Amino acid sequence: MSTLLVSAWLVVVVWQVEEHLRVVEAARSDLRNRAHEIASTLSAVTRALRFRGAIFQERLEPVLNELVNNRTNALVRTGGLNALGLLNTDGDPVVTAGNTNLLAREILTQRERWSDHYVTFVLPVEGASVSPEGATNPTVVIPPFPRNLTNGGGPRSRDFPRREPRPGETSLPGTNEFAATNYPPPPTNGEAASELSPPPPPRDDNRPPDDRPPDSGDRSRGGNRRPPWMRGMSDTEFKALIAKRELHGLVLAMSTENYRELCQHDVWLRCIIAFFAGISALGAGLALSNNARTAELQIRLVRASELNSHLKELNLAAAGLAHETRNPLNIIRGLAQMISRQPAAPAEIRDQSKTIVDQTDKVTAQLTEFIDYSRPREVRRTNLNLTAAINEVVRTVNFDVGEKKLRVDTLGETLTIQADEQLLRQVLFNLLFNAIQAADTGGHIQFIAKRTSATEGELEIRDDGPGVPPENRQEIFKPYFTTHQKGTGLGLAVVQQIILAHGWEIECRGNEPRGAVFRITHLKIGA
Repeated sequence: MSTLLVSAWLVVVVWQVEEHLRVVEAARSDLRNRAHEIASTLSAVTRALRFRGAIFQERLEPVLNELVNNRTNALVRTGGLNALGLLNTDGDPVVTAGNTNLLAREILTQRERWSDHYVTFVLPVEGASVSPEGATNPTVVIPPFPRNLTNGGGPRSRDFPRREPRPGETSLPGTNEFAATNYPPPPTNGEAASELSPPPPPRDDNRPPDDRPPDSGDRSRGGNRRPPWMRGMSDTEFKALIAKRELHGLVLAMSTENYRELCQHDVWLRCIIAFFAGISALGAGLALSNNARTAELQIRLVRASELNSHLKELNLAAAGLAHETRNPLNIIRGLAQMISRQPAAPAEIRDQSKTIVDQTDKVTAQLTEFIDYSRPREVRRTNLNLTAAINEVVRTVNFDVGEKKLRVDTLGETLTIQADEQLLRQVLFNLLFNAIQAADTGGHIQFIAKRTSATEGELEIRDDGPGVPPENRQEIFKPYFTTHQKGTGLGLAVVQQIILAHGWEIECRGNEPRGAVFRITHLKIGA
């Protein structure tokens, strides 16, 4: 059964582990979904800001900063967005916002990377990346122009290098534009209107094939017309700009604090469930074990009851045998006394007859105590004067008291208790006779009665004998345990039996400075 309970607990533990893994994966999927939602939002923003295939960086950066820093946004607040970056075709950041330390090059080599505190996702930007057919729809991020652009100057940054004039062109002062110098003179009044159009500039055969003039169409290989601010660039410069500034992907760095808190909370929850499952399995095991022990104890109780019944029958049989044995012993004792009293009997015969009488009396006394111990105790309570009962018992042993020159005192209060008169006198006689045997010549024995409450009292029998060793104070109430050579070991056993039948208690203690004290408690006070 214990193996089955342990197996059930292990099944619960495995189940909780699987549930925890499912919760972890669900939490990760939730972060992924939020990342895709942010990517979709940013893709829509890029499409809205796009103009002729380009987005000004000065217009895009505030949008990215707003996404990262605006905690009122539900996507940002719940997802914990810490950094955001737009990537080119080479995977390098073009525009970033937030903590740029989270956008290191080694992080961007993986589409999804989890760390202790952050997770990064590399996602495509919809509508701004390479299509599956290979055609390009480039969205280029234009870096900030120089300040002199609005004052008639041209862009002179590293992304827009100034080119040299071609043959037949002259540079316009303060601009990045060129004008042809080999146009014919203005037409006269008689010339045709068609001749008003200037002829195309002469072709320079020494010009590189990839270097196209600004008015030759300015189309990229993908078929998109270049924006006006890019028409002054050669194809090589335009390709370099696209390779460096074209949007191809998106990287998001999101905090995993909520994710870790959720996982930790779930771990504690699963541990608590496993702990209580273990406690339940242990409790079930203990309950089953207790049931098994209870069943075993019930079986043993039934056997003990049967044995007790058998012992009662043996006790009655032994008591009957002891009673029947006393009759032959009395006959033997009487014959021995007759022989010892005959005048013609030799002295040796008389001595042997006295020995027979003494041994017969000893065996008869043992049989009497055995019969008293085995007799069922039926208590018939009456109101008795405890002091009077003590004095009557003391008078019955005056010979023994006088022989050892003992002093017996009855002290304390005069109490009337509820007890069986015959059984109470037997208790007092056995305790007094035990004290007489223990006391030395000229010793002192005391009976002290006192009230302990309105309904109960107690009685102490004190002597100044050698006392009872502490290790024997519980054993002396067992049958056939005695420290006297002439004792039978049943006197105190009979006393305890009678006291328990009355509902009282008895204990043995040491008397200071020497001796023993037998204390009877819970005596019921009578009217």
